[in-house]
Amino acid sequence: MPLLELADVEVSYGSVRATHGISLVVEEGETLALVGSNGAGKTSTLKAIMGMAPVSRGTVRVGGRVVNNTAVSQIVRCGVAYSPEGRRVFPMLSVLDNLRTGAFTLPRARFAARLEQMYGYFPRLEERASQLGGTLSGGEQQMLAIARALMSCPRLFLLDEPSLGLAPVIVQRIGELIAEIQRSEGLAVILAEQNALWAMGLARRTAVIDLGRIHLEGPSEVLRHHDDVRRAYLGT
Repeated sequence: MPLLELADVEVSYGSVRATHGISLVVEEGETLALVGSNGAGKTSTLKAIMGMAPVSRGTVRVGGRVVNNTAVSQIVRCGVAYSPEGRRVFPMLSVLDNLRTGAFTLPRARFAARLEQMYGYFPRLEERASQLGGTLSGGEQQMLAIARALMSCPRLFLLDEPSLGLAPVIVQRIGELIAEIQRSEGLAVILAEQNALWAMGLARRTAVIDLGRIHLEGPSEVLRHHDDVRRAYLGT
């Protein structure tokens, strides 16, 4: 049984359809790059999984359980975590308190150990534990957003545009951290990105989304050489 299955999923906002029959399967421990331009439907797809966008047709299953339009808190309890586009840290909360907000499903007895794990991945956050989230640099805020989501010990991690607005050297470091965490924890990851080359380098499999539909899907190394992908997303 796949960890995640989307079958013919449509997301509608009133009369506007953001996705048109998205079908995807993600296995335990797999990393999938979901690449496409701005407005292609990447965020709506992630939000449909997370219970944050209305599914008007089709089925979302997590671990075999149908979770269409389920409350976000219940989706988290099913083992799914989400790091949103734009980071969305709580600017007036400290780094530590931001991390606490991501641990609301975690038994209290496990909080300290999980916090130490996050500080192990992101030592800068431990150094900044008492600093307000809104005063961090862009790269530090992205690290905080990732760590906050991971506090719930998910099985499936949804990352929306983690490279957006960051310097190339920070993007490279974020990629290294994502790969390290995925290996250490055996997470399944969906990485939604406009930066296709970077995302495909982190994922063995890629789905290309365009105008709310999956246009291509297959091994990342194969799709990197596909003419349509090279022209549209890799600039060659």
